[in-house]
Amino acid sequence: MTDDRTEPPVTGGERETLRGYLDWHRATLARKCEGLSDDDLRRRSMPPSTLSLLGLVRHMAEVERSWFRRVIAGEDVPLVWSADRDFQAAYDATGADRAEAFAAWEAEVAHARRIEGAASSLEVTGVDRMTGEVYSLRLVMLHLIQEYARHNGHADLIREGIDGATGV
Repeated sequence: MTDDRTEPPVTGGERETLRGYLDWHRATLARKCEGLSDDDLRRRSMPPSTLSLLGLVRHMAEVERSWFRRVIAGEDVPLVWSADRDFQAAYDATGADRAEAFAAWEAEVAHARRIEGAASSLEVTGVDRMTGEVYSLRLVMLHLIQEYARHNGHADLIREGIDGATGV
């Protein structure tokens, strides 16, 4: 695997640091999928779980879409793979392929970067229409970092099970 990730800054402002860590984790997920066939990307972690690398990419597309577009930008867009807001549906990548999953994920990351970049500060807020909760951009970025970090741990184990590759 090639490692072309940009390390997060070790000095700098809060927003630059959050952005750096979020982008590093995004690149880590892509790196864990690098060089694998669609069949490998669909390989489930262990029965009965539907968790796979491709499922993680699909799930993170939903997470990016929900937090940045639906909450912060207030866009009325449905989830990509579920009409009834079932985040678990994305994990089942049985009939999915790399092109579809990565196109959706990369599009959502691009939207998220645009929304974050246009926000005047980390204090910008948005509302989750389902719960009525108000969230700051700061919280959203922190949440995405922890979500990627958790799932990148899953990706480490799944990738090792596929071809023995380990490490970040």
